[in-house]
Amino acid sequence: MEPRKKAEGTGDPKPGNEEVGPLVEVGGARRPFMRGIMVHSLMARGVSFDEAYRTAEEVRERVRGHGVVRPSELARLITDILGEKALADHGPPASLPASIQVTTRKRSTPFSKGTLSQSLLAAALDLGDAFDVAREIELELVRRGQREIARADLRTLAYETLLSRFGQRTGELYLTWRRFQEPEEKPVIILLGGTTGAGKTSVALEVARRLGIRRVLSTDSIRQVMRIMLSPELMPAIHASSFDAWRYLPGVEADDRELAGFTAQATAVAVGVRAMLGRAVAENASLVLDGVTLLPGLIDLDAYRDAAHVIYLVIATLDEEAFVHRFEERGDRETRRETHRYLQNLEAILKIQDHFLELAERHDVPIVDNVSIDSSVTLIIRHVVNTLRKEG
Repeated sequence: MEPRKKAEGTGDPKPGNEEVGPLVEVGGARRPFMRGIMVHSLMARGVSFDEAYRTAEEVRERVRGHGVVRPSELARLITDILGEKALADHGPPASLPASIQVTTRKRSTPFSKGTLSQSLLAAALDLGDAFDVAREIELELVRRGQREIARADLRTLAYETLLSRFGQRTGELYLTWRRFQEPEEKPVIILLGGTTGAGKTSVALEVARRLGIRRVLSTDSIRQVMRIMLSPELMPAIHASSFDAWRYLPGVEADDRELAGFTAQATAVAVGVRAMLGRAVAENASLVLDGVTLLPGLIDLDAYRDAAHVIYLVIATLDEEAFVHRFEERGDRETRRETHRYLQNLEAILKIQDHFLELAERHDVPIVDNVSIDSSVTLIIRHVVNTLRKEG
């Protein structure tokens, strides 16, 4: 709707002198003309933003003061402004699009490219490809003149579009993940273990975002709660960093002190981890949990097999220089963290990572070399969905 003109000398509209924009009559109902909707409609047909904005602005000027206009009149004005050839290149003339509703048995919601593209990320697409597919689906619904679509039919259309653009594997990844999002399915719990500085938390947040998992936790948070509840005298190992927990343990041999302290800390925090897993199962809520104390073999994951889909991976950084760079970046981003402590203890951190890798091999846990977040996230999503497909 057009903003009301302000009275000169004041910030308030002058009573009785408001400028009222035209109304658009669609199916007997009237609603205000909105330039933004027309811009969106034209862009959905491939018109550039600048050209769409210029066209909508000129249409607004031409219909100013008309009172009521019909979509056919708007379409004629658009054709006149852009030219018939330009519109032929972009598709049929655009008017004000009706909202498309996505329906279920209980409710309906407006179609959203953002929501759809979010769900498509579970097919291990990158962000650009996911949005392009969502836009293609929207254009198809507009072309059909479809005012509503059942959620199951939208899912089928998404699968067919993925199939035609990316092939069978991508389409099946999408369908598999959507099926495991149904309320009657068991929750999906993704565990990402790895040493300090491997990039676990950044990867975990992005995996959760792309899969639409709302619960994301870190064992650092669990450890912090335990620190408040349990004194250093009662449980010393949790009151230190993973790489120097040995300092709180008496009588530790020099050769294996880092691993002894780390293992003691991981064993203590495992109690809280089991509590978090139990709560996710009880509430049937999917979860992404990352942490340095998620040591392979420490928690019996088979105990949760009947109640949840638990998928565990180890995140590693095999390039020592990448570790140094990541700690420096962390120091710039999180000023309260003492970067020098991590760099001074890099040897101990790498020793703990080697221990992680050894245990991962022993327990057949997949290892992701975190060279870049995007590639790591894509690999994890593919592994998660493929694992679900085998289990399903």
